Amino acid sequence: MSGGAGRRRRSGGGGEALAVPAAEFTSYYGRPVLKPPVWTWEIAAYLFTGGLAAGSSVLAAGAQVTGRPALRRVGRVAALAGVVASGVLLVADLGRPARFHHMLRVVKPTSPMSVGTWILSVFGPAAGVAAVAEVVPWLPDRGVSGVGRRVVPPVGHAAGWVAAVTAPALATYTGVLLADTAVPSWHEAYPELPVIFAGSALASGAGVGLVAAPSGESGPARRMAVAGAALELVGAHRVETRLGLLSEPYRSGVAGRLLRAARVLTVLGAVGAVAGRRSRVVSVVSGVALLAASVATRFGVFHAGVVSARDPRYTVVPQRQRLARRVAGAGSGS
Repeated sequence: MSGGAGRRRRSGGGGEALAVPAAEFTSYYGRPVLKPPVWTWEIAAYLFTGGLAAGSSVLAAGAQVTGRPALRRVGRVAALAGVVASGVLLVADLGRPARFHHMLRVVKPTSPMSVGTWILSVFGPAAGVAAVAEVVPWLPDRGVSGVGRRVVPPVGHAAGWVAAVTAPALATYTGVLLADTAVPSWHEAYPELPVIFAGSALASGAGVGLVAAPSGESGPARRMAVAGAALELVGAHRVETRLGLLSEPYRSGVAGRLLRAARVLTVLGAVGAVAGRRSRVVSVVSGVALLAASVATRFGVFHAGVVSARDPRYTVVPQRQRLARRVAGAGSGS
């Protein structure tokens, strides 16, 4: 069917011209052209908590290198909290904990879900050990606890590096996962979604550092805030302008409002991170803005994909455009 102007037909050798009315492709025999994602809000929240865990572990590694123990502690604890929340949300969406376990039976490099499950399985224990190492120094310095005080911190430092090395994959695989689906506005944005999610992860990790760490130790968090904001803003601008018709869901409706709010909050958070070096209040407000921006970004991208899957126009029109380009290319080549 065609949604363009009506075609004209003639019967016989010059009979009456009949106009075929313009057709709107709304369904396939009463069924949607594309099955919308069955994921619920838990997955949108999982996109945020996974990014938060990844960004926080990178922050902790930066704090460890630069000798900022309070900032390192904040990053490690936030990474553990984020990965625990991610596990809970993922199991809630899967319905039964055993389904997560079943994902570990095989390794499928071509499946973003399989790869992501293994990434989470490596990152989670490492983040847990690193966070536990932050508590051990508070134990009594005698007996078994004294041995723990000497042994666990070096193990925690090593585990923190494992988490930090795994963090980029954890931050970006969800973008690859969404782009690997047939959902039009996700699939077409395959170059941008990992960039957006990486920037959002860095910004949210920086936000935690700005909120919870002393201002004197928050230098790495401020630099992360600027870097994450730049990545996120560039990626978001591209998905809103590069995809033609498929950019529309990112600019309109609930998704459009969320992404516009995310843009404003990201800019405010980054500016505040730079300008608030000597102000604890400004630092906290900036951190909260970056965290809120990350939430809005993840939910905005999620809603944009759902909208594009439900409206057949976003599936059919780009298909016709691609077919027309192929036909035109074949004609010019001949």
